[in-house]
Amino acid sequence: MAVGGSTLEHIPVLAEALVQWVNLPPDGVMVDTTVGQGGHSRLLGSKLGPKGTLVGLDVDEQAIEAATKKLQDLACKVILMRGNFAQIGHWVGQNGIEKVDLILADLGLSSMQLADREMGLSFQSDMPLDMRMDRSLGPTAADIVNNSGEKALADLIYQYGEDRASRRIARFIVQRRTEQPITTTGQLASVVCSALYRPGRRRRDRIHPATRTFQALRIAVNHELDNLGQLLDQSPNLLRSRGQIAIISFHSLEDRQVKTNFRANYDAGLYAVLTKKPVVPTSQEVGVNPRARSAKLRIAQKT
Repeated sequence: MAVGGSTLEHIPVLAEALVQWVNLPPDGVMVDTTVGQGGHSRLLGSKLGPKGTLVGLDVDEQAIEAATKKLQDLACKVILMRGNFAQIGHWVGQNGIEKVDLILADLGLSSMQLADREMGLSFQSDMPLDMRMDRSLGPTAADIVNNSGEKALADLIYQYGEDRASRRIARFIVQRRTEQPITTTGQLASVVCSALYRPGRRRRDRIHPATRTFQALRIAVNHELDNLGQLLDQSPNLLRSRGQIAIISFHSLEDRQVKTNFRANYDAGLYAVLTKKPVVPTSQEVGVNPRARSAKLRIAQKT
C-alpha cells in the first residue's frame, strides 16, 4: 500500500518459526485474529487445500482491504471480517464454524499503521495524537493526555508503559498542557524527552525516551490487554483436540499475560505448552526487520 508516496510492505515476524511449529491440516480451519496485510495468513494459509478455511479478523478497515488482495489466490476458502478478536467466538460462530485448528495473533503494529497519519501512533513524524486503531472507539490519546489528572496519568504510564519515571513524565505533561493543549505525537514526544533529559546523565535504554509513554497510551486507548484476555479466555472452547494457539507479543505485559494463561490451561489439563521458553527472532531476522527484535512467540496445543 502506498503511504506518503512510498510503498510499505509489512514483513511477517517469526515466519520461519511459525512454519516450523504450526501443524495445520489441509482441510483445517485457521483464524488469523490480526490479519493485517495478510503476511502470516498467506504463509500459513498456503498449507490449506480447497477444503480448508482461513478466517481473518482485523479492526483496521485498510488492513482488510490489503489482506483481500494478498490472499485472493489461496486455494482455501477465505473469510475476512472487520472485527475485534475480543469477540472471536462471535465472529467464528457467525460463519457456522464450531471448532478451529489454529488461532494466531500477531500483537505488533504494521508499517502501514505506523505511517497512517489518522491513527497517530508514531513519534517519528508529527501526527494528530489519536492512537485509535478502531475509529469507533471512544477517547483518543489526546483526550487522555489533556484531561486526565496528574496521578491518573502517572499510574497509566507506569502500569502500561512500565516506565519508572512516570511521575516526572506526568508532571511535565500537566505543566505543558497549561500553556497549550498537546494535540500531536511530536508535541507529546518532545514533552517526554524534556522530562527525561538530565544534563550529564544518559538513560541506559536503547529505545526512544517516548516509547513507553506511547505504548501506555496506545494500550489504554485500544483496551489491548482486556481484549487479549478475552481472546485467551475463549480460545480453549474454540480449539479442537490438537488444535494450536500461537501468540506473538512485543512487550512484557502481553507476554506475561499469554504465559500465565497458557500455564493456567496447562494446569487445568486443557493445554500442552509447546514452547517451554518463548521463540525469539534470530539475529539475521532482526537485521532484515528491526521491528522484530522484541517479538516473542508462544504456542500451546489443545489436549
